[in-house]
Amino acid sequence: MANYDKKLGAYICSGCGIGDRLDVSQLETTAKRDGKAANCKTHDFLCSKAGVEMIQKDIDDGEVNHVIIGGCSRRSKIEAFRFPEAAVTRANLREGCIWIRPDNDEAQETTQEMADDLIRMACAESKYMNIPTASGEQELNKTLLVVGGGITGMTTALESAKAGYNVVLVEKAAELGGWMAQLHKRTPNKMPYAAPQDTGIDATIAAVNDHANITVHLNTTVSKTEGAPGRFKVELAVESGSASTVDVGAIVQASGFNMFDPANVPAMNHDKSADIVTNMELEALANAAGDGPIKRPSDGKQVSSVIFIQNVGQNSEEEGHLPYHSGIGDMVSIKQAMYFKHLNGDCDTTILFDNLRTPGAAGEDFYRAGQDAMVTFRKGIASEVVAGGDLEVKFKDMILDEEFTESADLVVLDVGMVPNSGPDPYAADNLPKDEDGNPIEEENAVSVESILNLDYRQGTDLPHLRHGFTDSHFICFPYETRRTGIYSAGPVRRPMDIHQTMEDAAGAAMKAIQALENAGKGRAAHPRSGDLSYPLFRKEGCTQCKRCTVECPFGAINEDEKGFPVFNESRCRRCGTCMGACPVRVISFDNYSVDTVGQQIKNVDIPDEFDEKPRILVLACENDAYPALDMAGQNGIEYSSFARIIPVRCLGSVNTIWLTDALNSGYDGIVLMGCSKGDEYQCHFVKGSEMAHYRMGKIADTLQTLSLEEERVATYEVAITDIQRAPKLINDMAETIEQIGMSPFKF
Repeated sequence: MANYDKKLGAYICSGCGIGDRLDVSQLETTAKRDGKAANCKTHDFLCSKAGVEMIQKDIDDGEVNHVIIGGCSRRSKIEAFRFPEAAVTRANLREGCIWIRPDNDEAQETTQEMADDLIRMACAESKYMNIPTASGEQELNKTLLVVGGGITGMTTALESAKAGYNVVLVEKAAELGGWMAQLHKRTPNKMPYAAPQDTGIDATIAAVNDHANITVHLNTTVSKTEGAPGRFKVELAVESGSASTVDVGAIVQASGFNMFDPANVPAMNHDKSADIVTNMELEALANAAGDGPIKRPSDGKQVSSVIFIQNVGQNSEEEGHLPYHSGIGDMVSIKQAMYFKHLNGDCDTTILFDNLRTPGAAGEDFYRAGQDAMVTFRKGIASEVVAGGDLEVKFKDMILDEEFTESADLVVLDVGMVPNSGPDPYAADNLPKDEDGNPIEEENAVSVESILNLDYRQGTDLPHLRHGFTDSHFICFPYETRRTGIYSAGPVRRPMDIHQTMEDAAGAAMKAIQALENAGKGRAAHPRSGDLSYPLFRKEGCTQCKRCTVECPFGAINEDEKGFPVFNESRCRRCGTCMGACPVRVISFDNYSVDTVGQQIKNVDIPDEFDEKPRILVLACENDAYPALDMAGQNGIEYSSFARIIPVRCLGSVNTIWLTDALNSGYDGIVLMGCSKGDEYQCHFVKGSEMAHYRMGKIADTLQTLSLEEERVATYEVAITDIQRAPKLINDMAETIEQIGMSPFKF
């Protein structure tokens, strides 16, 4: 417990229909009598200027330091009810009570009971939480490290530098620019999207080199990264053998991509003829041509016919192929086809495609411009390129449903983008195991060079999501990785064109800046940005089981020489997964603990079995399930008045003691709602939901010990869009209880 006198103040809003549907004076009584709130007030519109000033005055006068808001959801009016000097809890009387119950006399009693319980729960939570304060170990470091000097890295550096931050830009090659510096032209990004345009890469390179806030290191790699957000210590190794160390607040990995090796598609015979080239090799031919015609490599003859074969080795399940489509190859081929129309006169130019994809603002207009330039678009699938004096492309015309062979001076293969990632630290988890459970390395496994060389117990580089792309969910948390304060941007996250890459780089720069600023103040990163709490633990109760160390998704916990956990609060995302994993319940946060949730569970009024009013405990992830339930209320979707919902930071933070206590206390059913897990996961804390499902898979043993039916506990994956489904899951549990009967533990 904190060393200060907790003064609870309950403030109940009667606006938004709350006062019309509920007995507000009874809620005040509940807060005073059951919640032990010494100060209790009601206001017509608590979020108004007058209402907020009323609360702030009580805080300033020293009468209140723990604020309980009874009104709208904790997801509403966040700024209005932000009181940094106090601990704040919310009782969801609007979205979580009156808006999910019918407005009639029959429902009045149970709706009021629900509201009373919500007030009790909020008071209990407040009573057992403390005002979080920073650890005091932080210093603001306004320097970013950007790894990669292509267009992604340079854009990240420029955006950060313009915002007033210092940037250390590290590039492995001898010059900046990356793949973009090798392009003859780029696809258009300006109206009328009719022709390829200059890349502008020279101006970007000059801007980077001239900016006072950017320090460029060429021929340099990262040899070691240790520390945490706000205090990373990075060793840089120069090709010449010299080394240096820089201190940075955040890191952006912008290591880009490599081209898919066409040797993995033998039928294309890329290695059998110099005149069978990849799309990137064609850029070199166009650069060499200058303002003259493009010539074929074998004999220097001007190309008079060219065939582009799209999607080579992409979107294929064959061994060695890419199981995804890079998505930009068709736009690239249209651009390159127009090279020939501009430089080679009447060159016969054919793009052989299966599914033509021209995404983005320029897409349709640029495709039409290609048609106007007399580029032939032919729907067909190539089976082989025959190398010889004249190249022959064998393909099936998908419109005529016939096999054809066409000759060409030059064949261009559209090969995909392969992420330039470091080794996946969790790759061994997916390998087959021997009899002792040790991973069996694949015979043809390719050794991947580390990029960041992280000094983390989980491995040296950023985890992968799939296909080698860094783990960064494009919807829920773009740029975020499992290593707090380290972000990824550009094609190392997913295939992108230049325009998308530059937007991505700007986004990553903003996230990195946010991370280092938060770290300097001791605050958490996304998704609990601004949270000052961090893991605390009672060493004398620790059994050194190492579950917290192993289960932390973010590498925030190590062990000392005696095996006790050592928490790194700057790496911590405040998900509470360690708290849920701890079997002896010695881990907590100032504002979230086994007690803040456990006491909410215990302070719900449990009617006896003769009242025929069951109680359903709902533990809902605050990132997806809880918002879905809020939106259900906003849409007037009803669910059982017997449900008592407690938002949790992550389903991974759920400690099984909560379930045991709830069942022993007489709850009739328990519903756990977490995020989607697996390959398509949407868990903001990556593995939390998956681990919770694993733990809950063993809850049947507990139910059996208590002689209770397994149906009384249900665990679900819920998306934020499950506005209809989430309340239905609660109603389904209510129906189940009606069928199997109330809990025998009621008293």
